Amino acid sequence: MRVARIIALGLICLVIGAAGGLVYFQRSLIYWPQPPSAASPPAGIDIVHITTADGEDLVGWHHRAQAGQPTFLFFDGNGGKPQIQSGRWRRLMDHGAGFLAVYYRGYAGSTGHPTEAGLHIDARAGYDWLIAHGLTPHDIVLHGFSLGTGVAIKLATERPARAMVLEAPYTSVVDLIQTRLPIVPAFLVSDPFPSREWIASVHIPVLFVHGDRDSVIPYTQARQLFARANEPREFVTLSGSDHCTLVRDGLYDEIWAFLRNVPSFAIQGAALSP
Repeated sequence: MRVARIIALGLICLVIGAAGGLVYFQRSLIYWPQPPSAASPPAGIDIVHITTADGEDLVGWHHRAQAGQPTFLFFDGNGGKPQIQSGRWRRLMDHGAGFLAVYYRGYAGSTGHPTEAGLHIDARAGYDWLIAHGLTPHDIVLHGFSLGTGVAIKLATERPARAMVLEAPYTSVVDLIQTRLPIVPAFLVSDPFPSREWIASVHIPVLFVHGDRDSVIPYTQARQLFARANEPREFVTLSGSDHCTLVRDGLYDEIWAFLRNVPSFAIQGAALSP
């Protein structure tokens, strides 16, 4: 009995220690900002600076769309670096599409430190910058990759847009953590990004794209999120694709087809909010 009590006490201490470590270090696990310097973009892409409502200075990579083409408001993953996305930018520019890639506070030369609340402020600032520079909601396609899918979904509940692309989405950061550490209670996660709660409030066309060999975000989470989404919606499985290979494996062919097939619709809901 004494040995059993010692083992039980040890397990309790282990759980408490793991929980305490999660609370202390979780933001360093969720966010991987790179050294605070802005990379130089290739020809055809401009660096812009965007001031947020709380005074941070964000770096954005911007390319103007050709007439009649959409502009993608892009939110990157947790280790986002614009200079490693050359294949993405090339595909967009070759199609004539525009983009504004907003690099979160603390990333790629932007000031500040990342938090969930801060990333939502950054997203609104990027959207408002596009509107201030002459775009309409129908010109804008929201696009999130990995961590950025939660950022895009939340923005879609607050701002109108033509459509949204979710590349390797998740149900929530809590669910992601619990797939690896099931003993961690949800209330200990300070930045939960509950996409599964927000998605039901999105009323624009949504394209979900996920690889069935994703080693970072379970494919099942994308399917669960899709099940909660409103119509019009579409789910594309890229067979054999991993988390970071979707662009290479045909993502943009699926996006162009989706946007061609999206029927004309009235921008609805999502009233502009401060």
